[in-house]
Amino acid sequence: MSARVEDSADVSPDAQLGAGTVVWHLAQVRERAHLGDQCVVGRGAYVGAGVRVGDRCKIQNYALVYEPASLADGVFVGPAAVLTNDRLPRAVAPDGSAKTADDWVAVGVDLREGSSVGARAVCVAPVVVGRWAMVAAGAVVTRDVPDFALVAGVPAKWVGWVGRTGRRLVRGDDTTWTCPDSGARYREADDGLSLEELR
Repeated sequence: MSARVEDSADVSPDAQLGAGTVVWHLAQVRERAHLGDQCVVGRGAYVGAGVRVGDRCKIQNYALVYEPASLADGVFVGPAAVLTNDRLPRAVAPDGSAKTADDWVAVGVDLREGSSVGARAVCVAPVVVGRWAMVAAGAVVTRDVPDFALVAGVPAKWVGWVGRTGRRLVRGDDTTWTCPDSGARYREADDGLSLEELR
């Protein structure tokens, strides 16, 4: 199954689109971007030059994914979410001259396997959003997010743990948590910031 690109989308001939990937109306996928199989790029979304996107990712309408972001398999980027790439954004240099691409060093956002970034959330690079973590709608992420963490607010703070289904985990004893959907059990790590699925 080949990729599908709507007529109004702007996909660079240097971009690579995996089998079954769909790029919707008015989206832009820049040069050297690599999207895996079965991805969806929504209306008006932007995928920057050289961005790496794994398989089965969803980049929803009007989301902005600036290079050098990296999205692992199964990542969700909600509508109008932004992954930034500049810690010190300025249009001009101290002398007032226009800045060019040579005047800054791009830093990226790393979204690990299965993670989700909610609608209108902003991830301020450089940050890592851990495996299966969830960033609430409207949050502003300024620090790394642990695996399975749920973060919300401005700036984003830990508010709970979520399982692979996205459902908030329920506390068992002092160190164990259970997913109410799947029944999967997790154990809280010593540092209190990451979870390990019990085998």
